[in-house]
Order: sequence, then structure tokens, then C-alpha cells
Amino acid sequence: MAKGKRRIGRWILRALLVMFVSSTLYVVVCRWVWPPFTITQVAALFGGYGLKRDYVSWEKIPNSVKLAAIASEDQLFAEHGGFDRKALEKSVFGPQKKKKNKVRGGGASTISQQTAKNVFLWQGSGWGRYVRKVPEFYFTQLIEWTWGKKRIMEVYLNVIEMGPGIFGIEAAAQQYFHKPAKSLTQAEAAQIIACLPNPKKFTVRPMSRRVAWRYPRIVEQMNHLNGDEDIDDLLSR
Repeated sequence: MAKGKRRIGRWILRALLVMFVSSTLYVVVCRWVWPPFTITQVAALFGGYGLKRDYVSWEKIPNSVKLAAIASEDQLFAEHGGFDRKALEKSVFGPQKKKKNKVRGGGASTISQQTAKNVFLWQGSGWGRYVRKVPEFYFTQLIEWTWGKKRIMEVYLNVIEMGPGIFGIEAAAQQYFHKPAKSLTQAEAAQIIACLPNPKKFTVRPMSRRVAWRYPRIVEQMNHLNGDEDIDDLLSR
């Protein structure tokens, strides 16, 4: 009996080791190679939404789109190490002096966390969200170490769902405005980003009330962030 338990224990350890090594290698490979698919994309395909995506490089994504994502989802993206440590410090030590009144944004996670979740993990709420937290922390830290901010933002804007079955800014630009992402105006970029974090509910076309209310505020924050040294440095790479 004891021998059988030891055998099972060794099998579990080997399986965990294989999972750890393979997942780490996959993260490193994705530093240069686009993810062939994600769990969210597969779910959309088999869930009846279809799959529209077209990966585009950093250079073909206009700064207006990148800035809209930062303004809406994670205004400290260029500064933090993957997690909102400033919010944690605030909860422990009280309010700190803010740089240009920047805030993390309206989402529940940083852009780095959202990227890790969308590329390597699954969506969902309830108990699944809590199960996901440990691997999400691991993958978030790993992509921060191995990818860097530019690659994280590039992948984020290519894999995030921006409408039912519509993944990435290029597919969204073609679907909603019948033009490539590189030709999007500031307002159009803000409208697409405004559908997050629930693009199936907050639709761009027809424009939902939330998107109509939210996108002018994103444009306002984009104008507010113009000239920020950390963000300008990221966008100029």
C-alpha cells in the first residue's frame, strides 16, 4: 500500500515537472512566435461565435490603439512589474503621491495579467477564477521577465476578444470600420477598447450605451497621458 502511494506520488511529481517545463518553454517560444490558438478562441469557435483574427506586428498597430488600451485598462502598465503593487501599498500605507494622477484603469487586472490569462489560461468567474489565480501569477511574472512590455502589449492587442468571436485589433478594425488597424482614428480606437472587458455585452456595432458613454472618457484619458515619459518611451520602441 505504501509502495503504491509512493509510486503515485512520483508520477504526480513527474507530471508536474513536465507541465512546468513545457509551459515555460511555450512562454519563451511565444516571445517570438504568435500563439497558434488560445482556450478563449477555441471556446468562441465551438460556442457558435466563429473565429475572426489576423495577427499584426507592433509597427502596424497605431499608437492611438496602444494608448487607448493603457488609458482604459492599465495606466501604470509602463511602470509596474506585472501587478498593481501601488494599489497594494496604498491599502497598507495609505494614499501615496500619484504621478500625473494616473490610475490602473477600469479593468480588474493589469494588461500583463490579462495577457497571461488570455494566452495561457481560461476565462470565467466563480470558483474557476480562484483556481486560475496561482498559474496567472506565474505566467504574468514569466512574461514580464521574458517578453518585456512591448511584446506583452503587442500580444495583448492581438489576442484579446473585441467582439463575439473577434480577436485582436486588426480583426476588430476590419469588422467595425472596414479598414486596417493602422488607419484607425483616435475615436475609433477608443470605441473598440471601450467594449472591454465584456465585448459580447458591450458591443461596438451597434454601439451599446456603455461604449457610447465610455469611449469619450477614454479619449479624455488618452489626452491626459500624452507626454508621459514612461508611456512615450514604450510607444516609441
